[in-house]
Amino acid sequence: MRDRAFLLLRTAIVDGVLEPGEQLREQELQRWLGVSRTPIREALLRLQAAGLVEMSPGRSTVVTELESAATRDARPVVAAVHQIAVREALPHLTPSHIRSLRDRNARFAAALEAGDVDAALDADHALHALFVDVAGNSVVAAVLDQFSPLLRRLARARFASHDAANSVAEHDALIAACAAGDADEAAAVTARIWTHLTPPLDPGTRRPA
Repeated sequence: MRDRAFLLLRTAIVDGVLEPGEQLREQELQRWLGVSRTPIREALLRLQAAGLVEMSPGRSTVVTELESAATRDARPVVAAVHQIAVREALPHLTPSHIRSLRDRNARFAAALEAGDVDAALDADHALHALFVDVAGNSVVAAVLDQFSPLLRRLARARFASHDAANSVAEHDALIAACAAGDADEAAAVTARIWTHLTPPLDPGTRRPA
């Protein structure tokens, strides 16, 4: 029950159902999720630790802004951990993996073209998750599970804007470096992808139906 409340709230924040700056009232969350106060309180504490909400004693909990202090702190950490995943995975990548990366980037490009933000976010996540899966480093996976949601909110906003076109080319560059076995270039592109992930100039995100 505790994990369910946490995961549902985290997903709602990443997906934009609960928007930046929105106040979260425990009684409303209890009714929405159909759980008691304790799982909600514990979920909010975990979300605060992940940088997704801010809690003040005696005041309402608020969803953090896209470019919060927590996001600025997490960005270089997530970038560095993704670099580790790419470096550790690269020696084990097979031609099948490279084809899968290309397929996922093609799905990503098609989703952007269609304006399907959910599909674009899923394809982008699948592409980067391949490196994490192949690397098989449990600490890498745990760190990314904790802090990637902060940046996935930024990715959602960017994919919903006009600022996402370069992301396909960056993925292509990453895949090309992996196909060539160039770990340094693959790591450099990975760092660029994640450190340049900032709120879009046109933050016209669409609220999910």
